[in-house]
Amino acid sequence: MDDVTAKVRGSETTQPRLDLQEHLADLEARGLLTRIDHPVDKDTELHPLVRLQFIGGIPESERRAFLFTHVVDATGRRYDMPVVVGAIAASPEIYSLGMRAAVEDIGRRWMEAIAHPIPPIKTNAARCQEVVITGDDLRKPNGGLKVLPVPISTPGFDSAPYLSATFCITKDPESGIQNGGTYRAALKATDRMVVRMVARAGGAGGYLHWEKYNKRKQPMPIAIVVGAAPVVLFTGAQKLDVDLDELGVSGGLAGRPVPVVKCKTVDLDVPADAEIVIEGLIDPEKLEPEAPFGESNGYVALEAYNMPMQVTAITHRKNAVFASIISQVTPSESSLVKKVAYEPLYLAHLRDALGIRGVKRVVMHEPLTNLRPVIFVQYAAGTPRSEVWRGMNGAASLNAIAGKIIIAVSEDIDPDNLDAVMWSIAYRCNPVEDVHIPPYHGGVQGSQYSNRGLGSKLLIDATMKGPMAPLALPKKEFMERAQALWATLGLPPITLKQPWHGYELGDWIERWDAWAARAVKGQWEETGRETLARQRTGLKPETPARKVAD
Repeated sequence: MDDVTAKVRGSETTQPRLDLQEHLADLEARGLLTRIDHPVDKDTELHPLVRLQFIGGIPESERRAFLFTHVVDATGRRYDMPVVVGAIAASPEIYSLGMRAAVEDIGRRWMEAIAHPIPPIKTNAARCQEVVITGDDLRKPNGGLKVLPVPISTPGFDSAPYLSATFCITKDPESGIQNGGTYRAALKATDRMVVRMVARAGGAGGYLHWEKYNKRKQPMPIAIVVGAAPVVLFTGAQKLDVDLDELGVSGGLAGRPVPVVKCKTVDLDVPADAEIVIEGLIDPEKLEPEAPFGESNGYVALEAYNMPMQVTAITHRKNAVFASIISQVTPSESSLVKKVAYEPLYLAHLRDALGIRGVKRVVMHEPLTNLRPVIFVQYAAGTPRSEVWRGMNGAASLNAIAGKIIIAVSEDIDPDNLDAVMWSIAYRCNPVEDVHIPPYHGGVQGSQYSNRGLGSKLLIDATMKGPMAPLALPKKEFMERAQALWATLGLPPITLKQPWHGYELGDWIERWDAWAARAVKGQWEETGRETLARQRTGLKPETPARKVAD
């Protein structure tokens, strides 16, 4: 180990880890990792087992990373490498540990890292190259890619095992700037894969590089990193400027440079402490059918032509851990890794960059919709309607593939409670005034599988437009008393969602407070004597009392 690498690896543990296995040790020490020593089939059981914690009603805070130490396949083969799933973002707590930052500080950390990246630093001490597989060893019947315990993510639909927790590195042939992105890769042979990069205007950085290599008729070098440090994988999932090296942003998140080493067979730099690196060349012209594969938009991506990659080398640590990620229908690990970062970034954009007054939260809806299509913007009471609309338009335009539906709510509405949002739309929104449909916006993720033309956006103002009567639930003090009694009686466990108690919304007067206070003390007859003295003739039923002079 050289001096530079020793200094970097010896940094305080208050900084993010740059080694996945050190991160796994941290998770286990904090009770956030579950070891499974029972034989588990990577092709039929592994991903479905971890999937259960996302769809089985387990609270988000109780999700864990899973480390499988006895991995087999459909033929009964046992793999030397363990497989870890959920170690990047199975829960906000796991993400926060990888970032070494509280959830509320993550947005600020991202903004600082993007504004002040720390370039990677070259080293000769490459853990990721302790084992090197090249040449004929790549083409042995059980060699090459078949050495790796690559799981099937969506058994019953996926056409092959897929690399999913990837950091795919390519280089702009003109500027020489590297790009890192999270792209799927299907196994095709012991020495061949097909990689899918987002192919559309403003698409993935790797695809934009491929377009340049396509014009030059030159193969595109690529290095697929599997099992990188959390801060590296975090940046792979972000949509950063094409000319911004993601490893520099990773260094900004880590507070120190990421040590990198040159690949064995291609001219690319990869994180030196990665678990596995697959090097190769992508054909500049030929494409090959790839998929079906279960996508994060909740649908199975159907067969399409994508980029064949000829593998030139596989390098890995001696005791490597293979990393995979839960994606497909959300909530999932792939959606949470975006949610924890995207929400504070959107809030900072609206509040700081655009100066929107009154905006309090930005929440991206996760279950089934995969975050980007549905965005809620929460505003303080009394926020001018002009600011409400500026904020919704700002959220709709920040990312072309995000914000198909933008819904504005007031601060008493919890955007994480869709029932509360629907209540707000039902009673605080007049569609003819409060619904706008701007045309000509980019389609959401998955739109490439349909033929619906140019996209549009739906903006709904479901905020309060003035004072309203209180929410019709008992006041907080009485609901808290009921909770204590519930526990005393040993009744089944309950989980409360906002709103779980009544509260005022501006349309309320002291007289009614006095009447309510009397009622809970059994003094309601006194109120009856007051209202008897106010009886009137010549009125229609349902005449508001405040319109009649006492």
